Parts: sequence; C-alpha cells; structure tokens
Amino acid sequence: MTPANVLSRYGAVQASTSTPGQILVMLYDGLFRFLNEARAAMVEKRRGRAGESIGRAHAIIDTLCSTLDPSHAPALCENLEALYLYCMQRLITANMESRPEPIDEVLHILAPLRDAWHEVVEGPRAAASLDAR
Repeated sequence: MTPANVLSRYGAVQASTSTPGQILVMLYDGLFRFLNEARAAMVEKRRGRAGESIGRAHAIIDTLCSTLDPSHAPALCENLEALYLYCMQRLITANMESRPEPIDEVLHILAPLRDAWHEVVEGPRAAASLDAR
C-alpha cells in the first residue's frame, strides 16, 4: 500500500469517526493549509500550483457556505453566507491578478471563525481529558 493510500484511508476513518464540530474544524484547517500553499506559490511565481491551491480553498469555502442551515439561526447563516461569498470572490481576484494580498485578506477574515470553532470543539475535549487524570 502506498503512503498516499494509507493517508487517504486514515482521512476517511478520521472523518467517519469525528463529530460534526470536529469535521468543521478539519475543513477550516484544510482551508488554511490551501490558502497558505497558494500564497507561497504566488510568491514563488508558481502560478499553476497557486491556482490549484486556490481552487481547493474555494471548494472548501463553497462547502462551508452550502452546508449552512438557516432553520437554526437565520441571521447568523445570512451573515456567514455573505462573508463566505465575499471570501470566494477575493480568491477569484487573487487568482486572476496573481496577487497574494486578497489571500491575506481571506486569512485575516476567517481566522477568528476558525479559532472560535476550534475553541468550542476542542475546549470540552481538553477539559474532559484533564478531568480523567
């Protein structure tokens, strides 16, 4: 079995055994990884690699946007949708103009959301592991 196959199977098991909150944090982590890869590729003038990473980041934001459920918090979902759509537009601009600044803007906008979700998801798990000692 190749290393790529092992990683793929590990990722599938991890996703199937994770809570929705953990999956959300994994999506944000992947998003930030692709954004940072795209930014680095742009700086290094590797346009193809930058475009590929931007495409993957764009797909993750699209997934985040399409999975919003306004039946629970309509105003929040409306605001998040507008934010995600704006970020997707900025990524299109970054790709078309081959400039890293719009990527920096997206990182800056979404970092607080990722940090908040990480705190919500990991906070209780961290506390539970301390209680188990």
